[in-house]
Amino acid sequence: MAEQVLQADVLAGVPHGFSTAAAGDMGLRGMAADDAALAPVLVARTRMAGTVLPGARLTGVWQVHGAACVEAGDWGDDARPQADALVTDRPGVLLSILTADCAPVLLADCAAGVVGAAHAGWKGAVGGVVEAVLASMERLGARRGRIAAAIGPTIGQPSYEVDAPFRERFGAGDARFFGPGTQAGHWQFDLPGFVARALAEGGVTQVEVLPYDTYAEEARFFSFRRATHRGEADYGRQMSLIGLPARA
Repeated sequence: MAEQVLQADVLAGVPHGFSTAAAGDMGLRGMAADDAALAPVLVARTRMAGTVLPGARLTGVWQVHGAACVEAGDWGDDARPQADALVTDRPGVLLSILTADCAPVLLADCAAGVVGAAHAGWKGAVGGVVEAVLASMERLGARRGRIAAAIGPTIGQPSYEVDAPFRERFGAGDARFFGPGTQAGHWQFDLPGFVARALAEGGVTQVEVLPYDTYAEEARFFSFRRATHRGEADYGRQMSLIGLPARA
């Protein structure tokens, strides 16, 4: 059986997981409440949550490719705030992020009992979503030097060719994240490396980048870019989860 949940060594002992395509499509965006396609998505999400932290309350945000971070609340799925990261210090709460090429980032300060999750596409990464989630964790008592962070399955540099207007959005100091493209005026962008640099500059010394390419590994991951290149109507989403066990 294909592996459904991946974990990071740096978060050992913390309930967390990165889903694969074998776990099912976790995306809810664009689905009406009575859409027949909604049922298997909810089943997949419930199964994934139960695998990571049985009995926990699953919570997420309405992702908008921005840099806002919120503290997890009791909102329903139809009332999710617009944000791209969330944090909590409440046991029994499971934070969730959906991705399909963007970088899912899971973070934990075990000593403080604080966890965070961020959706870091290139827009959010440039806009400061990593700094936002670190600052929010600090407000709950975390210390950056104690935070461990894992970057889950993300589109890899060999699969992420970009053009000159994209490259111009970045500074001269970001040149190392752009390798030669397959044609003139194009580059291969290293999104997970760029996010890892942001974590390091934010004071996180324990960073693990999982070695998976969502675009290239078709049998294992959903990919927005791959679906777009093929002209497919929609694409699946992976879900990344992290939480704190309920107190006895």
